[in-house]
Order: sequence, then structure tokens, then C-alpha cells
Amino acid sequence: MKKIIIATKNKGKVKEFRDFFAPHHIEVVSLLDLDEDIPDIEETGESFVENAAIKAEQISNRFQKTVLADDSGLVIDSLEGRPGVYSARYAGEPTDDQANIDKVLEEMKEIPEGERGARFVCVLAIAQPGQEPLFVTGYCEGHIQTEQSGENGFGYDPIFVPEGYEKTMAELDPAEKNQISHRKIAMNQLEQNIHLL
Repeated sequence: MKKIIIATKNKGKVKEFRDFFAPHHIEVVSLLDLDEDIPDIEETGESFVENAAIKAEQISNRFQKTVLADDSGLVIDSLEGRPGVYSARYAGEPTDDQANIDKVLEEMKEIPEGERGARFVCVLAIAQPGQEPLFVTGYCEGHIQTEQSGENGFGYDPIFVPEGYEKTMAELDPAEKNQISHRKIAMNQLEQNIHLL
């Protein structure tokens, strides 16, 4: 059976990728499953593609195995693309979802309804020894509402309304959210390229 290392210590993400790769008979190993502790890799890139590549290539070079890494975040048109690659730590360290939401709402308080367009972006990078990395990208288009609502999800979900919906991501049933999420769209793209693994 083929193996792929997922460059994350997030158990939720690991389960998602295990479920995704299982029908393709690819075994998923996370950073939590490895014999040595892998320190967090500094994301010094200026784009989601660069950050995903940094993580995937460093771990692939270290273990000489196929590695998948993702980088994702929220891009808001009226904020010139912010928070972008800084989505997780937009309000500073340590990372705090509520502080990030508060900062975005404060920065957008003068932005009128029709100009609040935004999208969640997810880039998956797959690094294999001796090969150029493979990238796939998923987008979930929508807009930022003026106040937060909903208890599900995490990150910016309580202020993001996906296109075609009247509710925020945090008000959607998790199964419904997972069908339209940026990560799901990226995984659909990956499925079309699974023969390259």
C-alpha cells in the first residue's frame, strides 16, 4: 500500500485526509505518528502556495517520502487580500479566532454591503523526492457579514457567508459545510490527479 505523510498535527485534518485517501488504498501518516518530534516549520512564504511548498518539501526531503501539506486562509477584497497568509495569527500571537474576527470586523466597519466580497482559499502541495511539487487550489467564494453568528466551525466561519447562502459557515451543518469548503474543493482537484502520487 502506498503511504503519504500529511504535514500536520491537527487531528481533525488527519481524519479528513484518511477518509479521503482510504478508497485510493493510500495509507495516511501524520506528524503525530512519526517516531521523532517534528518542530513547527516556519511559514516564511508570501503566498499560500509558497507556505504549502515549504512545509511539504522540508518534510519530504527529511524522510524521502511523499508528503502533502496545506496552507489556507481568508482573502478579503476590500482589505487588499488581508488577512491572507496571516489568517491564523492576524491579531497577533498566540493565535486567537475571536481576536482575529474582531480585527476584521473593525477594519471593515465602513465597508458597504456590496463591497464585502471574500473567499476562503486552500492550497494543497504534494512533494515527492526528486520531483517538482504538485499544487491544487480550492476556493469558496462569499462575503463578510457585519456581525458574527453561528456556533459551528472555527476560524472566520462565524462572519463568512458562502455564495448562494443566507447563513454563515458557522450556521451550516458541518456535513453541508464540508461539501462546499475550500479544502473539499481542493481535494476534488487532487482526486483528479491521484494517479500522479
